[in-house]
Amino acid sequence: MKLTRLVGLLLALAMVAAACGGGDDDGATGGDAACGSVGDLDLKVDGKLTVATGEPVFPPWMIEDDPTNQQGFESAIVYAVAEQMGFGADDVDWVRTGFDEAIAPGPKDYDFNIQQFSITPEREEIVDFSEGYYIAEQAVITAADSPFNGATSVADLKDAVLGAAIGTISLDYIEGVIDPTTAPPVFNDSSAATAAYEAGQIDGLVVDLPTAFFLVAVQFEDAAIIGVLPRVGGGEPEQLGMLFEDGSGLVECVNEALRTLHGNGAIEAIEDEWLTDGGDIPSLSE
Repeated sequence: MKLTRLVGLLLALAMVAAACGGGDDDGATGGDAACGSVGDLDLKVDGKLTVATGEPVFPPWMIEDDPTNQQGFESAIVYAVAEQMGFGADDVDWVRTGFDEAIAPGPKDYDFNIQQFSITPEREEIVDFSEGYYIAEQAVITAADSPFNGATSVADLKDAVLGAAIGTISLDYIEGVIDPTTAPPVFNDSSAATAAYEAGQIDGLVVDLPTAFFLVAVQFEDAAIIGVLPRVGGGEPEQLGMLFEDGSGLVECVNEALRTLHGNGAIEAIEDEWLTDGGDIPSLSE
């Protein structure tokens, strides 16, 4: 494993060197030249990396609703990427946005946004994404004494009333994978969805697996994770990426940082610290 990571790191560094060493080449692209130093980057504010996230943010992605404390998976990822790009921690400025606002077309007032955005072809038509920084699975939560606890297949959930936030992959999974007999209630955000569950208005929630671990361990009493849902259409795994305005010149530089962090094991270590929890969860059959 150590040899694999070393080889990955050397390859990633070679890619960075090749991309950033072509500044004197008249044929170099703007993206190639932009990765040399912070002063050359295509930033909203000179010398600062402006990063957006949700309002509020939740564990295990960020801790205590404070992205600046470098606690939680996505906060730690941002600061690791920033350091790789040449920024100090004090050079990272945070702003807050809504989820739907972020995936809408048009200019953005930040360099990139991170709040568990799944990379989808539909979204890529109006915004840009980085390469994936995490592969996410979708899981179903219900009460421990629910008649749906113990389900082993998607078919066992057909009569469940399941909720999710609007515009999320979780809602897509309810509608496209489970396809319940009762149309799923749609909530404006994750806070409203969890409140509806706690009030007994729905049988369960569909959320990403790390969030499911947190909700069952910390927020909900006597709740259980039924299982992990099959991938939509049996296709590629869902990947989370940083979101940029369409045509951003910063995408490739962030990608280079992510490749290096994947190659040297840094992202794996952050994932182990913040997201690896709760043991094995069964997969629901189709």
